[in-house]
Amino acid sequence: MKRFFKYVKPYLPFFILGPIMMVCEVAGDVWMPRLMANIINIGAANGDTGYILMTGFEMIGVACFMALTGILGAYFGTKGSVYFARDLRKDVFGKIQQFSFSNIDRFSTGSLVTRLTNDITQVQNLVNMMLRMMFRAPFMLIGALVMAISMNAQLAMILVIVIPILIVVIGIVIYIGFPRFEKMQKKIDALNSNIREALTNVRVIKSFVREDYEEKKFAASNRDLKEAGLNAFRLVIFTMPIMALAINITTLAVVWFGGRQILVGTMQVGELTAFTTYIIQVLISLMMLAMILLQSSRAIASGKRILEVLDEKLDLNDEEAKSKDHVVGSGSIRFEHVSFRYYKESEEKVLNDINVEIPSGTTVGIIGSTGCGKTTLVQMIPRLYDVDEGAVYVDGVNVKDYSLYNLREGVGMVLQKNVLFSGTIEENLLWGNPDASEEEIQSAAMAAQAHDFITATKDGYETDLGQGGVNVSGGQKQRLCIARAMLKKPKILILDDSTSAVDTATEARIREAFADSLKDTTKLIIAQRISSVKDADLILVMDEGQIVGQGTHGELMNTCETYQEIYSSQMDREVSAS
Repeated sequence: MKRFFKYVKPYLPFFILGPIMMVCEVAGDVWMPRLMANIINIGAANGDTGYILMTGFEMIGVACFMALTGILGAYFGTKGSVYFARDLRKDVFGKIQQFSFSNIDRFSTGSLVTRLTNDITQVQNLVNMMLRMMFRAPFMLIGALVMAISMNAQLAMILVIVIPILIVVIGIVIYIGFPRFEKMQKKIDALNSNIREALTNVRVIKSFVREDYEEKKFAASNRDLKEAGLNAFRLVIFTMPIMALAINITTLAVVWFGGRQILVGTMQVGELTAFTTYIIQVLISLMMLAMILLQSSRAIASGKRILEVLDEKLDLNDEEAKSKDHVVGSGSIRFEHVSFRYYKESEEKVLNDINVEIPSGTTVGIIGSTGCGKTTLVQMIPRLYDVDEGAVYVDGVNVKDYSLYNLREGVGMVLQKNVLFSGTIEENLLWGNPDASEEEIQSAAMAAQAHDFITATKDGYETDLGQGGVNVSGGQKQRLCIARAMLKKPKILILDDSTSAVDTATEARIREAFADSLKDTTKLIIAQRISSVKDADLILVMDEGQIVGQGTHGELMNTCETYQEIYSSQMDREVSAS
């Protein structure tokens, strides 16, 4: 919990006032049985109605004081814990935003969702519980114990037997419970991953009629969580009856031995009533401490998982960048002996000794078989991954010497998987440039051949896309993503197979728009179809992580066997289709 103190410090008044209010409430709680004993022993025994009324009003005053301090304690405790959780969640989310692709690969999406939600909630619950009980329980324990001993030290010896037994039981429960709660959180991870995957891909599931399979898969994850939850909470279920049994047995022993003392005249009835209340307060305090410790075991498991995210070492940063103020200017690119592995212990390289120079304003086509490293190659430019060997230069400056913001601000990307966000079409396009005018938005949409289908909808640019753009087709989604990237007016534009769902005529119009609107922008187009790149200034042919050919379409048709094979196979398919 020391690591989380930074989230306590800004709200220290809440964390101080909350426990103070709870201690004040406890003071009233401890004093109340003494007043009750006085009413019985003095007022009732002597028939003194005035004393009973006076003490009764005093009890009402104490009760009101307890109510006020209890409400304030709960208020400060809740407010402190909520602010604590808000700031912690903000930092965890901010850290995730700084993750590189490699960092994200080390955590599943479901796990990150669980850590941002359920795990932080568990820590928040512990903080709230500590503010409301951590001081209340020990002060009540000490206060009630002192009052009980001052009343009848001999009878209080019963606690000497009961308390050590309960402490041992609680210790065993905590020891066994901690790993079980840790396991339960991992099962929540798995369930969240399952749910996210099923909801994101619900259309694929329906198209393959795999609802039954997904239901069984979900049922298995749900069953695993149920078993893990029962395994963990079984201890809690076991602890509560033990505590209740201890309270009942202790109360019975107090009444038995206290009753005998009343019979011989060494104890009064009011004292026995108050003493019984104090004994129950002592045991309830122990129960509160047990609950805090049980919640602690779960919260500690969650806290460790949160710290794993906060402590994750960012493998991409610009702390040692030498040209942080430099911005992307002309957009020239140079790969110099670039090699890369996704799995660093693997001998097989995804990219192997890549050497290529791309002048600014050039249109570059990249083509090759699936898995040959095309996407990985372009991801090195904005440092979504870092090279293992060699270097990538933009405008003659090593990309590692840029600030990540300045580098990525100069690069526009349309990823292989087209992603739109909840909101309107206009809000999605403004991701490219938040300050763009309406005219600029429409101009980018026209260039991407999206304006016509946008204006054909009832609400035009105010059309709500829903989560992930579920109410537009694949081709429409691609065109919106291209418009968003064009609106950014980047110095380098990367299109990763971003026109695969667009017909060839529309694709040709998009390429024409690139030539007009982005003539000074360096454009890298990854494609499966040679028709998409044949007019490029430079075509890179990749195979098994290497560039096996580079040149214009005509040059490659004469010099590159791999390119010739791709061309022949595509021509054969077109002939067969016709």
